[in-house]
Amino acid sequence: MTVIDQAMADRRRSALVDSLPHAVLLIGAEGAILEANTAAESFFQLSSNLLRGRALATFVPFGSPLLVMVEQARSRGAAVNGYRVNLGTPRNGVERVVDIHATPATQPTGGVLVVIQERTMADQIDRQLTSRGAARSVSGLAAVLAHEIKNPLSGIRGAAQLLEGSVNGDDRSLTQLICAEADRIVKLVDSMEVFSDQRPLAMEPVNIHVVLDRVQKIASAGFAANIVIRDEFDPSLPELMANHDQLVQVFLNLVKNAADALDGEDNPVITLTTAYRPGFRLTVPGSPSRVTLPLEFCVRDNGPGVPDDLIPHLFDPFVTTKASGTGLGLALVAKIIGDHGGVIECNSAPGNTQFRVLMPARTAGQR
Repeated sequence: MTVIDQAMADRRRSALVDSLPHAVLLIGAEGAILEANTAAESFFQLSSNLLRGRALATFVPFGSPLLVMVEQARSRGAAVNGYRVNLGTPRNGVERVVDIHATPATQPTGGVLVVIQERTMADQIDRQLTSRGAARSVSGLAAVLAHEIKNPLSGIRGAAQLLEGSVNGDDRSLTQLICAEADRIVKLVDSMEVFSDQRPLAMEPVNIHVVLDRVQKIASAGFAANIVIRDEFDPSLPELMANHDQLVQVFLNLVKNAADALDGEDNPVITLTTAYRPGFRLTVPGSPSRVTLPLEFCVRDNGPGVPDDLIPHLFDPFVTTKASGTGLGLALVAKIIGDHGGVIECNSAPGNTQFRVLMPARTAGQR
């Protein structure tokens, strides 16, 4: 093989590894990172130039299972697999559930090849597909409720209003209660009907920072007036094709949930972040090729966190932790993000809860 042929083969191998959706690291005999693919850059939130040559222990906590598995693969001379491992990095501060595969490398001697498959997003996509099925059931139920409940309710409310004019005292308060409860039920049915809206979205080029600035102003002037709202924006972020008003609704809902979670907390802070993560690719139903979702938008709070048993069902309809909540807010958020071709996930720990939205960037020619 000539030098040119060898160079071409090396480039093909590099392109092949970079196209993998999972983080791949080549660890040397002394524990330093020798190579890192694009997905590894995204996972550790550092470029490969900053990863190479530095010890793996620099990027994970002391005693991390990742370090243990690398040493086991090296000492045994055999592959080691770990499933649903909690793995945190100093850069993101939130533990993520991953599958880890460590195997001895042929080159260099004593080297170990590591593949890290993040389960949270895969699980979240699966859960959101389930949630969308549930949402379709909600839309069917809403159609029935609109006919079987809303129409009779209008008659009940009308009768209560007529009675209100002929009674007084406690009886009048009862008629007012009937009207108020009828309005509440109608409002609930109306919110469910949103899931049945299958009309094509009216999309246009949208600057996400304009959306988040508006959300921040609304929140700061109202429900989050006593909460510090910070932003960490990437000013070079490209536009996306989206419905501006729906994105405002999405992030207003997420910020409102964060504000509710911070009720009674000392030094409450909500942080809005945007970033470009070119390494994230996934396969979605109906698409013959992997889709790139490089735009990352996060809403983070320092509240008590989401209960572990609630995380798998967070985007399902009628799931809520609020005494007066309907459980439709996050289900609607997931629907809107899905309609835009994106996904949303939640990573939560006490003092650090993050809702992360991944969206496609606007491509050339899109208007």
